[in-house]
Amino acid sequence: MFQQALIYLGAALVAVPIAKRLGLGSVLGYLLAGILIGPFVLSLVGDQTEVMHFAEFGVVMMLFLIGLELHPSRLWKLRHSILGLGGLQVTVSALLIFLIGYFALHLAWQPALAVGLMLALSSTAIVIQSLEEKGWLNLDAGQNSFSVLLFQDIAVIPMLAMLPLLSFQPASTMESASHSLVHDWPIYAQVLISTAVILGIILAGKYVSSPIIRYIAQTRLREIFTVFALFLVVAIALLMQAIGLSPALGTFLAGVVLAESEFRHELEADIEPFKGLLLGLFFVAVGASIDFALFSDNIMLVLALVGSLIAVKAIVLFTLARLFAINRQQQLLFTLALAQGGEFAFVLLTFSRQLSILTPDQVNLITLVVAISMLVTPLLLMIYDKRQRAKSDTRPAFDAPADIGESKHVIIAGYGRFGQIIGRLLHAQGYEVSVLDHSPSQIDLLRRFGNTVYYGDAARKELLDAAGANNARLLVIAIDNADKTLEIVKLAQKHYPNLAIAARARDRRHAYQLLKLKVNALNRETFDSAIVLGTEALKLLGNSEEDANRASRIFREHDIESMHQLADLWGDDASYGVAVRQRMEDLKQVLAKDTQARSRLNTCDETVNKDDDK
Repeated sequence: MFQQALIYLGAALVAVPIAKRLGLGSVLGYLLAGILIGPFVLSLVGDQTEVMHFAEFGVVMMLFLIGLELHPSRLWKLRHSILGLGGLQVTVSALLIFLIGYFALHLAWQPALAVGLMLALSSTAIVIQSLEEKGWLNLDAGQNSFSVLLFQDIAVIPMLAMLPLLSFQPASTMESASHSLVHDWPIYAQVLISTAVILGIILAGKYVSSPIIRYIAQTRLREIFTVFALFLVVAIALLMQAIGLSPALGTFLAGVVLAESEFRHELEADIEPFKGLLLGLFFVAVGASIDFALFSDNIMLVLALVGSLIAVKAIVLFTLARLFAINRQQQLLFTLALAQGGEFAFVLLTFSRQLSILTPDQVNLITLVVAISMLVTPLLLMIYDKRQRAKSDTRPAFDAPADIGESKHVIIAGYGRFGQIIGRLLHAQGYEVSVLDHSPSQIDLLRRFGNTVYYGDAARKELLDAAGANNARLLVIAIDNADKTLEIVKLAQKHYPNLAIAARARDRRHAYQLLKLKVNALNRETFDSAIVLGTEALKLLGNSEEDANRASRIFREHDIESMHQLADLWGDDASYGVAVRQRMEDLKQVLAKDTQARSRLNTCDETVNKDDDK
């Protein structure tokens, strides 16, 4: 298996960059790589079943990450589209496919119903990945697509429970076909243990995982944090699989529970690379599973079945898009995104084969139809994208998502005594503030006062991605580590060119470095507070409030101007020293001239007052 996985990765490294350069997208690149190395083209790999089981963890991790993005309140808002739109899509699609299988293909009602159930599902992996790549996931069509996919993932559980009832095998044989540890338990016991496990995941995520993660975070060992994040996902997936439930559903629930955790972004950043790797393996394995020998022997039948599958699901999806008032310009996107078979169909097909609901030839044929429909989906979305781009020359293709454009999202890196003041000011002005801090104790303290703060190192691109840097309007760097500040600035400027940056400078030297990096705004951390205290000192020395404020303002403006002028000379000690002395003399002259001007003005005022008295 390990050797095959290496071959899959090598093929992906070659095919995916080429596919992206040609505008085909990474999903299609992975699928094409699988076709290339599969047993029916170059024959570099044989049976991909073992790799497929391993790569399915990519789908599990993707559902975990999606759960992390969904606060329970947001999930509650989606309940109508999840239950209504998703429920109708699965029910109507399964019914239509059942009728076609029973009346047109003359299947017995049991296999016809099994096929209808499994083909009603769509590919969570392909749809989410494709929509994310093109920035469509936050659109109306993307959100509704996600709702339908979520319902489908939940629907896999009753489908697995229903399949044994459709089997032609005797009861004893059916029980042996199941890999669940509780398959021979009474139905009521299976329901109870399933309910208990789900509740246990929810409670453990809330009351056990968070304290453990907090303890690990205090060690500042990123490797241990990553290991625990992987352990959490894999353990939940294996537990759900052991009791016959969907691993993806279990990890999704765990993600939802942890969505309000301060460590959410760090978990996303740690899991994301593994998700991408395993999803890539999954797509390559799907491509390699396409049986071209079977396809060539039954080319017209296969094409007719693929076309019929896409057409039937497209009709259902487009009708539902109208009924549920999805944005008119995005109804076609919603339809094309979900009109394919899904990866869970492979699981149901394997189970159906074990239960003798379908014959091996039928399983192979349906597997081929599902795989080809999954291959066609990225092509359909690519054609749709080009069509929309052509339209956008004259009018917008569709409404922009709510978080793009005049975004009110601000990210603050570092929420100590400096960052808190900025955060409170921005929050009071109605801005949505995401805070990143690397101190677990500081996070605990701030969250007690109702602040939303997340654990993590802002110098990691994965963490900034998770915090929404792609759509944010401003990044405020308020940490007290000068070198780390420079690292974050360089990272942000490289990967987020449209993101404005305001930075905290520790001292004048640090300010010069930030100026050379051309940050949008900076301020030395003690500069303004020192000027305020200096103003009070002038008052205590007998100067009037007006004169003290005026002198402080002139000093501030002159010092900031000097800092910009001297930045280019920093590092050249001789030239810099001369320039500093010259600027000091200039400041003295400016203040002296201002004092003389104020004195003459006061003299004139006194003269006018005397004349008025006469």
